[in-house]
Amino acid sequence: MSRWAVVLAGGVGSRFWPLSTPQRPKQLLPLVTDKPLLRDAIDRLGPIVDPSHTLVLTNASLVKPIRALLPPIPRENIIAEPRPAGTAAALTWAALTIERRDGEDATMISIHADWAIGDDSRFREVLLLGEKVAKETHTLVTVGVVPTRPDQGFGYIQPSDPDDPGGSPVKRFVEKPDKARARKLVSEGFLWNSGIFVWTVGDFLEQVRQHARELKTAVALGPDSEAADFFAAVETPVSVDNSVLERSGSVTVLPGDFGWDDVGTWAALGRVKAKDEFGNVTRGEVHMVDCADNVVYADNGSVAMYGVDNLVVVVHDGLTLVTTRERAADLKRLVESLPAKQKGDA
Repeated sequence: MSRWAVVLAGGVGSRFWPLSTPQRPKQLLPLVTDKPLLRDAIDRLGPIVDPSHTLVLTNASLVKPIRALLPPIPRENIIAEPRPAGTAAALTWAALTIERRDGEDATMISIHADWAIGDDSRFREVLLLGEKVAKETHTLVTVGVVPTRPDQGFGYIQPSDPDDPGGSPVKRFVEKPDKARARKLVSEGFLWNSGIFVWTVGDFLEQVRQHARELKTAVALGPDSEAADFFAAVETPVSVDNSVLERSGSVTVLPGDFGWDDVGTWAALGRVKAKDEFGNVTRGEVHMVDCADNVVYADNGSVAMYGVDNLVVVVHDGLTLVTTRERAADLKRLVESLPAKQKGDA
């Protein structure tokens, strides 16, 4: 059996301004450990996937820094997307690439580069179980993370049998809910839609051809098409969830409980990094008195805080960002409103 991994590592990560820039986006930053998020993701897969069978899909401008970060990954395995076209196009191109190199029976594990995982060993166990289920059932397997809170930032999946640890057919997908509905979904046994997928490339491409009408012209170019032609032919950028999984009747959801979290905003660091006795997460020279549940990142200078809670404070390269943990998810709005001098490369 031939096993491949596909790591999606595009995007800028503007919610990590001012640290994140187009030249050094969040996946190249050491936000959770002392290694960049992308390096953590590759190392986490290392025990079960050979570097020669690992594809990294990213922006053209990031190919060079990613090559420097990941020397074991062959150059031809770092694939530049000619234009943003959504996860459906990215994963379809990856599947076509694997099919050309290794045949339609090869299995494909897909993850994102910007996650925190608490239990790497358990994470790999679930991926291997997903591979077994995908091979036996010829379905598309998605890992639904067991929720630890009612989070409005994630989509949700309803398994047909919530008590089956070996997976069950998906009953329905739910887009990001409001707070009240998120609480209800968690209480009813829904899982977080993590974006972790396992399938054989043949089964996936068959479902793409059946359901992803947005990719019909691109897929029709044939197996020998070039990346530029394929991505140019994508009619509408679309996620793999919307274009394939939600339209297919051949999707299995496997529950996963391994400390997963999406490192999407500065506030997320308050969930995934070690805290002091008052719930503060800090990096750099930070002094606090009567403060709780703050996230502070200072890579130069010093920060002193007194009597404040639930803030995000970032000091980087002459800029200081102050917001609340709740509003950290809206950072893109702030960046777009900044004068050019302050906006920098974000």
